[in-house]
Amino acid sequence: MTSGSAGLRPDLARIAGWVAPGSRVLDLGCGDGELLASLRDDRQVLGAGVEIDDAHVIQCVRRGVQVIQQNLEDGLALFDDKQFDTVVLSQTLQSMHRTEHILREMARVADFGIVSFPNFGYWPHGWSILRGRMPVSKQMPYQWYNTPNIHLCTLHDFEALAQDLGFRILERATFKHDREVRVLPQWRSTLAAYRFATV
Repeated sequence: MTSGSAGLRPDLARIAGWVAPGSRVLDLGCGDGELLASLRDDRQVLGAGVEIDDAHVIQCVRRGVQVIQQNLEDGLALFDDKQFDTVVLSQTLQSMHRTEHILREMARVADFGIVSFPNFGYWPHGWSILRGRMPVSKQMPYQWYNTPNIHLCTLHDFEALAQDLGFRILERATFKHDREVRVLPQWRSTLAAYRFATV
């Protein structure tokens, strides 16, 4: 089954564009394997995914994507130092209990990292909090009591953490739903994606 990058969500298409052709990629929380299948078919990437959900693992197998079923909270001990060129963590960072740990593990197994996450700095979220309610949006569609999102952050929050960890941010892209945001992204974007060097 093929999956062209033109058919990917805009954020995944941008992430795919940041991956060097023919490189080795690890996709953490790879979901149904759509990104890895696109990278394999369009950029001849040698990729592997890590996913916990049974249904998503089955979808990966059907796409012909190499996948390991594992909880990311357990770390990446299965992988050697610098085994990959790029490691991707797409829309999963905010649900990790040990945020710094997974980022350090990403730095251990690859030279470059890519993360994306919902931007808690999106201005309607602040308005919602001023009205006394936790925000609910298309990007974060959960109520406060059933959300998997336990570590919400803004663009500036992530950039500060990356600096603390010694990462060098190479590229950033921000989105509001299906279009890219270039003006005042810290307030106007619902999703951010970063590419950084881990060495």
